[in-house]
Amino acid sequence: MPFLNPFGKYDITDFPDVYVPLAEAPRNASVVAENRRRYRASISASSDDKNEKGEKDVDLHSITGPLTVDSLKAEIETDVAASGHDSAYDRKSKVINKAIQDIGMGSYQWQLFVLCGFGWLADNLWLQGVALTLTPMGMEFGVSETNVRYTTLSVFTGLCIGAVGWGTASDIIGRRLAFNTTLFLAGVFGIAVGGGNSWIAVCGLYASLGVGVGGNLPVDGALFLEFLPFASGNLLTMLSVWWPIGQLLGSLIAWGFIPNYSCSEASTCTKANNMGWRYLNFTMGAFTFFMFVCRFFFFHLFESPKFLLSKGRQREAVGVVYGIAHRNGAKTWLTEEILNEIGGRPEDVSNMKLSAKEVLLRQAEKFSTQRIAPLFNGWKLGVTTVLIWFCWATIGMAYPLYNAFLPQYIRNVAPDQAPEPTSVVYRNYAITSIVGVPGSIIACYTVNIKYFGRKGTIALATMLTGIFVFLFTTSTDSDTQLAFTCLEAFFQNIMYGVLYAYTPEVFPAPNRGTGTGIASFFNRVAGLCAPIVAIKGSTATPKAPIYASGGLFFAAMVAMLLFPIETRGRQSL
Repeated sequence: MPFLNPFGKYDITDFPDVYVPLAEAPRNASVVAENRRRYRASISASSDDKNEKGEKDVDLHSITGPLTVDSLKAEIETDVAASGHDSAYDRKSKVINKAIQDIGMGSYQWQLFVLCGFGWLADNLWLQGVALTLTPMGMEFGVSETNVRYTTLSVFTGLCIGAVGWGTASDIIGRRLAFNTTLFLAGVFGIAVGGGNSWIAVCGLYASLGVGVGGNLPVDGALFLEFLPFASGNLLTMLSVWWPIGQLLGSLIAWGFIPNYSCSEASTCTKANNMGWRYLNFTMGAFTFFMFVCRFFFFHLFESPKFLLSKGRQREAVGVVYGIAHRNGAKTWLTEEILNEIGGRPEDVSNMKLSAKEVLLRQAEKFSTQRIAPLFNGWKLGVTTVLIWFCWATIGMAYPLYNAFLPQYIRNVAPDQAPEPTSVVYRNYAITSIVGVPGSIIACYTVNIKYFGRKGTIALATMLTGIFVFLFTTSTDSDTQLAFTCLEAFFQNIMYGVLYAYTPEVFPAPNRGTGTGIASFFNRVAGLCAPIVAIKGSTATPKAPIYASGGLFFAAMVAMLLFPIETRGRQSL
């Protein structure tokens, strides 16, 4: 793997072999298919006579034949009308979208898929890492098993700040800087956690780590989507496959360190004989930093062409598209002249650049009534929107109520029994993580089963998840509990995989970011409340948080059964 200059910039002249004249440029099959779909939609919506239909035939030829500036303008006009924004920036950014679609999927996007997957991996790696350190850390610092759960609260606080802050910051400082900084912060503070000398210090470091980790999903997802051709949009959902891999790595590392380097009793627990949880954080932090190094030094990430356009750096934006075509071994028809022809020359238009204020206003607009109202256009879409947001909120609390404290649940099988040996606790947790990994992969196939689809798959998986959460409380035998946790993890990952696919599919494209953004917000806020519920609820009975988790999964399942829209086999709106 070559060492690359992470700050390197490229110009159009660096890629002289990728340009092809517009009239000679081959159209990507997915673009032609989308144009045909729009044409058929316009025909079906039209009630005019045959003369009007004859005029449409000309339009069909223009959108499926050789590219011209006029046909490109027609496509952009349609996209602009659907988006609700019409400025020089919007028109030019949509031209760049077309150019990337015609380049198609290639090695650049596949490499970016892996590197963006690191962000998903890191997100769950650290969520599980915190869960795995609670018991030994609490013993060393003299914090009760109940109060030590506030550590999870500190992490979720950082995650919420990171999710909001980095998503907006990437529109101001650039995708490339945000993309690399999030993993850098997570790696540095992850290593620092291992050196914490007090519980308060560790909580502070975990919160700082969360600020970095929390930015991974919004920044990586947005960046990957901007370089992704339309026809390969399902790969954004496939990024969720990296999520259980993070849990698997964390559990395997913990199984190696904590049983062998942890104290057995709180009364004799010191830093010297309780280094296991510190070794765990050192290792996860170093691995996270290694992922940052791979991103920063061994892969040249082009800055987002849309970000460059928003800053008035049009030539650089075209150079990025040339660079992608070069990396993919493809050709592109894009030139500055075409951008100027459709969006106007930079010196002649006043709305070419987006200031930091305008960026923030556009972010705020996503949550305005004007952007939210279309999500309730018709009873079917309105009901689906409410139910999806409800599902993300309930699952956002149900997941950490069970998984964030699972090592504690496994260790304390019953109040009248001795705690499970540490080696058994972390062995069982590792086995659970291994069994859960195939769930995300299987979800990609089950969603297309005839007569079952997304709705059937997600409702069944969520129901079984809730059942096995409840069954976990019925036995004090570690082997029986292991079987239930394995099955719960397997169906839980199927549930998440389908939910990640269904949510963006069901929302109309112009308001998709708003719908999914609000769903993610509800998910994070509910997750932030989960440690408080776990702490307060367990004072009455230790199993109360598990009962609450199972009940929330069942509530989500009922909502899923009520989804009025099935997206299997349908083109996204």
